[in-house]
Amino acid sequence: MLTATLAPGKEKRLIGGHPWVFRGDIAAVARESDWSPAAPLADVRASNGRFIARAMYNPASQITLRALTRADEPIDEAFFRRKVEHAVSLRRRYADFGACRLVFAESDGLPALIADKFGDVIVVQSLALGIEPYKDWIVSALADLTGAPNVWERSDAPVRSLEGLPMVSAPLRGNVPDMVPFRENGLNMLADVRNGQKTGYFLDQKENRAAIAPYVKGARVLDCFTHTGSFALHAAMYGAASVVGVDISPDALAIARENARLNGLADRVAFEAANAFDYLRAQQPGAFDVIILDPPAFTKSRATLDSALRGYKEINLRAMKLLMGGSGGILVTCSCSQHVSADEFGATLHAAARDARRVMRVLEKRGAGRDHPVLMGARETEYLKFWITEITRQG
Repeated sequence: MLTATLAPGKEKRLIGGHPWVFRGDIAAVARESDWSPAAPLADVRASNGRFIARAMYNPASQITLRALTRADEPIDEAFFRRKVEHAVSLRRRYADFGACRLVFAESDGLPALIADKFGDVIVVQSLALGIEPYKDWIVSALADLTGAPNVWERSDAPVRSLEGLPMVSAPLRGNVPDMVPFRENGLNMLADVRNGQKTGYFLDQKENRAAIAPYVKGARVLDCFTHTGSFALHAAMYGAASVVGVDISPDALAIARENARLNGLADRVAFEAANAFDYLRAQQPGAFDVIILDPPAFTKSRATLDSALRGYKEINLRAMKLLMGGSGGILVTCSCSQHVSADEFGATLHAAARDARRVMRVLEKRGAGRDHPVLMGARETEYLKFWITEITRQG
């Protein structure tokens, strides 16, 4: 088998629990002629020759090695079935199995492989060349272990180009409708698994949507970046006096309106197509008691981190200025960028509150749901920051 030997000291990340090895950390590769896209495995050794891991190898990727196991064991169909079985068992025990993330890539020992379940439909996303040869085994195990007969592949993320892979969006098993119905926290929802963002719906916020219940009852709520209406509809279900959902995508809002209709909430939630930054600027202070900010990632790399932090500061500052009621308001604010740390996000919110001349009190700090387990040693898996805060005037 191909063997990659790391430069002195570069084994620390892998030994510490992180599954990635970057190209610059590799000192030498032996038997590279044994490698092919159909057989992408490599043994990883420290500079002293000690075996560390068996990994997927892609010489064209900046993330050149992705560890599959720290044991000297065969990587075969039984290996992948054991990985899938453990992941599915975890969700059966602790998550809402009706709609959940079944496989969370590196966190479940299946690098670059995502699988989301919506009712009887599974959506699979493969993001690295090394996992491609094993995709059929993984899909078979997922279908067998969940009983879900319908599988759609949404391997059309731009990151695949960095792995030398084409964009793919196609059926793998059964019949998958354009819109897949499922239940979330008592609501009837639709996932646009064929054309929507990512796998068609953002399951990572499911438990956080339930968490807003005590903060929205009787309140005037604004949900920015509402997408298909998930936070807005939860607010209405939990007794908000009024709800406005704002998103720049007319297509997403069409699904949001249908979701509202499915739940008998069409007359209680107003959806508006607008740029959230512009919408916040145009509102009168005191118009809302609760503002929810759930934007897309403002950066995909550390290179644009400063620009992203300026964006987070600006939109949170605008929201804080609107929350001017005598008893204060509630700001629910998020960042889903893995490149923005919790400390950086908190410092940005603090700076926004200072510039807005507001006092910010953090009531809850949350992350992604339990179906998105965090792999210790891999900070990238703890990507979602979800804060519920109280905003009041200074003085």
